[in-house]
Amino acid sequence: MRRLTADSKSMAGGFSMLELVVCIIIISVLIALLLNRLGFYKEMLEKAAMESTLRNIKTGLQVRLAELIVTNRQAEAPRLETEDPVRWLEVKPPNYGGRYPVPPEPGTWYFDASTRQLVYVVMTGSRLHVGDETDPKQVRFRARLVKDRLKLNGFTVEGVSGVTLLPVRPYQWR
Repeated sequence: MRRLTADSKSMAGGFSMLELVVCIIIISVLIALLLNRLGFYKEMLEKAAMESTLRNIKTGLQVRLAELIVTNRQAEAPRLETEDPVRWLEVKPPNYGGRYPVPPEPGTWYFDASTRQLVYVVMTGSRLHVGDETDPKQVRFRARLVKDRLKLNGFTVEGVSGVTLLPVRPYQWR
């Protein structure tokens, strides 16, 4: 019968305490990296959803302006800068809260009637930088008419050629 020595016992048994600690540290680092990446992808998903909704609202404004031009009611175009731009969408975004005197839940849009601005309240926003960092994470937009000057019969006429939504303060997702 073979006798086990101290060296053969450590080889024949399971993990040593040092090996176990090293494995736990490696697994912890991998989990931390995974959670960091998941947070990044969650925020980029929110950014993509916000920008998609913004594009839809811009399209709704442009369609409304086209309706006004086609029906020869261009004089009503300046109202587009003061009205809630979401009203021109056929289907409102599911996270649109309407008019609110105070900001709603994170991850929602609302129309601030006092400033005539469309506001998105950011849910995560750790990579979002808005012009003034003292405000809560909100991205504000204002409708603006695009005007061009045309020369007709020797006269210069200013006409509306488009409409867009511009950020009130610059913002950047990093």
